[in-house]
Amino acid sequence: MDELQKQVLAEKENVEIALENLKLAKSRKEKTVIELAAIGTFLHNIYNGIENILKRMVVAKNVEIPTSVTWHKDLLNLSLSIGIISENTCDDLYKYLTFRHFFIHAYGFMLEEAYMEDLVNDIPDVWSRFLKEIEDFKS
Repeated sequence: MDELQKQVLAEKENVEIALENLKLAKSRKEKTVIELAAIGTFLHNIYNGIENILKRMVVAKNVEIPTSVTWHKDLLNLSLSIGIISENTCDDLYKYLTFRHFFIHAYGFMLEEAYMEDLVNDIPDVWSRFLKEIEDFKS
């Protein structure tokens, strides 16, 4: 197994753990600020894992990772332009990037269940599609 495969596998495993924990947090009947903060944390973790995979794949293709102030958005666009992800996946991931930005700069008590609901419900499908696309790209 080459170094890229090892790194991607480690990120996949971490994202899978975050997905399981997200499912547990989501299943809690009462969503206090504690549960909402946990849900936000797991969404953030999942997106960071995806971003880490994209960074490793870009570097493996000898393409420079963006370094501008908007590098997170630029990384998504670069990943789309070199064919790692589809436009549909890029658009979906942009929603998680937007949430990540809010999560990093806000306070946990500002998280709203309604705002996160679609993100939580959609992430398993987005993750599955992302995995398929990166496998297709690697082969």
